[in-house]
Amino acid sequence: MIVKLKRDAKKTDIKHLRDHLINQGFEIHDSVGANYSIFGVVGDTAQFDIRSLYAYPCVDSVIRVQEPFKKVNRKFTPEDTIIDVGGVLIGGNELIVMAGPCSVESAEQVDIIAASVKKAGAKILRGGAFKPRTSPYSYQGMGVEGLKILKDAGLKYGMPVISELMSTEHIDVFLEYVDIIQIGARNMQNFALLKELGKTNKPVLLKRGFSNTIEEWLMSAEYIMAGGNPNVILCERGIRTFEPYTRNTLDISTVPIVKKLSHLPVIIDPSHAAGYWDLVESLSLASIAAGADGLIIEVHHEPEKAMSDGAQSLKPKNFKELMRKASIIGDAMGRKL
Repeated sequence: MIVKLKRDAKKTDIKHLRDHLINQGFEIHDSVGANYSIFGVVGDTAQFDIRSLYAYPCVDSVIRVQEPFKKVNRKFTPEDTIIDVGGVLIGGNELIVMAGPCSVESAEQVDIIAASVKKAGAKILRGGAFKPRTSPYSYQGMGVEGLKILKDAGLKYGMPVISELMSTEHIDVFLEYVDIIQIGARNMQNFALLKELGKTNKPVLLKRGFSNTIEEWLMSAEYIMAGGNPNVILCERGIRTFEPYTRNTLDISTVPIVKKLSHLPVIIDPSHAAGYWDLVESLSLASIAAGADGLIIEVHHEPEKAMSDGAQSLKPKNFKELMRKASIIGDAMGRKL
């Protein structure tokens, strides 16, 4: 439930209220806003008489939250959360673009791509070192060596790096080499992995699963935050529908819906949604217009030779043009690249 406090509430009264709720077995999360402050009360309130709280002079109103997610809920945290990744702020007034190859293939490849996306305006370097592939015979990535290559390029070009984690056994190496841990669609409901990430303070980009509802997606984010890690970024990457033309169907409606339900930043992955490079620009611009906080895009200087996902990767010149147009749409939305 949410307890809204009166503007002129006395500190002693607020303390009495807090102590009472804690004694009832609830967990309290403060949110201090410009106009009012609230207690986000986490716990089983089904049998609790919320009207009894009006006996406290500091209480203005009490609302029982119906949604099963609490820490992710905008009702608990009205103001947008901004995630600081090495000085790059995700969720603020600036649009953040993450770009790079689907797979790390060599130090030379990553260096070429990193230089081009940095010049075009990308703030974060992406690259896969451990690749979850549908076929066991497809390229599986370079592993830890790939993470080291990605990190070296990030340091060289002054860019935080993001890469996908697949299992708990590699958490320590990811904590060492990456700045954002990406959880892919296949692992969105890998609750053991999410719980472990909740014990860290490393920013996590959580992709929506192929066939998961928005509520299920937010509940997965709740797992991470409930463990103590508040640094969660949501990523819509398309869902599986009856339409076979695209790789997935980009659900742009998730942007305003999630913005209504949650305070967490929302990133769009147009590359995996489209499956084709010539659709990426349009989906990117539409996502910015819908209010997304940024994009994560696959870029390769030789996509025809890429070890994975070459068909959906932009060449540097096309990425540069996308960034030019994205800047125009961003300005119209009051957001800067």
